[in-house]
Amino acid sequence: MTTPFRAFRLFDEDGRVQGRVVEVTLDDLTPGDVVVKVACSSVNYKDALAATGANKIVRRFPLVPGIDLAGTVEASSDPRFRKKDPVLVTGYNLGVTNDGGYAEYARVPAEWVVPLPPGLSALQAMAIGTAGFTAALSILEMERNGLTPAMGPVIVTGATGGVGSMAVACLSAKGYQVTALTGKDGEHGFLRSLGAQTVLSRNELTLGTRPLEKAMWAGAIDAVGGDILAWLTRTMMHGGCIAASGLTAGPELHTTVMPFILRGVKLLGIDSAACPVDRRKEVWRHLGLDMKPAHLSIMSHEIGLEELPAAFETLLTGRARGRFVVRVAAA
Repeated sequence: MTTPFRAFRLFDEDGRVQGRVVEVTLDDLTPGDVVVKVACSSVNYKDALAATGANKIVRRFPLVPGIDLAGTVEASSDPRFRKKDPVLVTGYNLGVTNDGGYAEYARVPAEWVVPLPPGLSALQAMAIGTAGFTAALSILEMERNGLTPAMGPVIVTGATGGVGSMAVACLSAKGYQVTALTGKDGEHGFLRSLGAQTVLSRNELTLGTRPLEKAMWAGAIDAVGGDILAWLTRTMMHGGCIAASGLTAGPELHTTVMPFILRGVKLLGIDSAACPVDRRKEVWRHLGLDMKPAHLSIMSHEIGLEELPAAFETLLTGRARGRFVVRVAAA
């Protein structure tokens, strides 16, 4: 295929990362077994860091960023995939070392490709994206470690963000009692509409300093890190689980061993990028069934390729609510 198509591509220009919409061909893209006609992509915090050079995530230039994509198979040298099969790809090195989802076509290794699960359209899958996948993976990992709805409330930090908002919706879909923690006092109604029974203001939260504080949570999904994660370790119920997947408040964790040895608290690291493909398929199956968020339309905002820079800025300045879905396919 030599016909040019549109892509948002990153360039290293005089030591600065610059992104813009250009025309490319398949020959310009990194190699792969499967060519996907991309319908939609999404914008994650990692995408914003990569595309602005705020963090040295991108390993080569020029590069098409975008760590998520969904569409249909255009061509495949792997017999597992046939033309027009609906598929999605998230994580691995997509948008990092391999050209990603912000283009009308993508070429990817077959091992990265997941069939689009029943119950989800390409648009819905990208409204969920890596953020929702991370939230669902967090829930399943906590359930593997004994969490059930009957055990008590589950708190979600950074609740208006991508992972947070999806976690609130997915937990609600599974019947959990959800508490949302946010620093955005104007978004309490939004969080309740997603299924949060209780909303706490980060601006009014007293973290405390004792090794163990009042036990309040059976589980926690944390994409924030820093002092908030330390507070969570001190406020978990006996045997509680914390699924940690982010560090927007910082990478350091200042706590003690007391919660772990006196309350049996479990701190679970969640890595959505390198998750094995069989586990990926399981998580996406749940996202199409019992974990499917009920309000994807109010959780997501559709944009075009030209609007990506504004979306990146919104994420990096902490002003995002829910998810940006990128309509990639040509009209």
